[in-house]
Amino acid sequence: MKIYPYVIELKRPSYRVIDFISQLMLLLSISAFLYALFQGMVQQKYVLYIGITGIIAWWSYCLWLVKKDQIPYYRFGLFVATICWWYIPNGQWICGVYLLAGLIEKQAKFPQEVAFDDEEMVINSFPKKHYSWSELSNVVLKDGILTIDFNSNKLIQKEIQSGSIARDEQDFNEFCRNMLAKKD
Repeated sequence: MKIYPYVIELKRPSYRVIDFISQLMLLLSISAFLYALFQGMVQQKYVLYIGITGIIAWWSYCLWLVKKDQIPYYRFGLFVATICWWYIPNGQWICGVYLLAGLIEKQAKFPQEVAFDDEEMVINSFPKKHYSWSELSNVVLKDGILTIDFNSNKLIQKEIQSGSIARDEQDFNEFCRNMLAKKD
């Protein structure tokens, strides 16, 4: 694993839509499981009882995290729902949907970072994007805004997650100026 001297975390977007979809999926699961229990559609009722309890407990924990201004991950609840759907008649195909949603949620909420070293700039996305210094014409960090100007006239301008200190900005900008001067 490569270590980069400068890693800049970009400002996180709002995850309200992702959280809403995750919560809606959990609510639909709980409703379907209760319906299946009351209709006597399931032979292993204890699995659904444990699953419903687990989903509600995890959902409550996630809501507690939101109150503490932390990022909640509903994927554990989605994975519990995946297991429970397996026991519902004709619910096996829904398992795949819930499993996929649980796997995608973490990747969707992964903080976007830009890393710099002597050889390249890497944007931490899926898949990672690598750019050599020869592809860049300018890189500047000023007042919490990272600006990356490519030789191809592409421009990326993003706000960074935490406020930067003027001295850190100065060090980073000096590093970038030196790397860009070396490419010529």
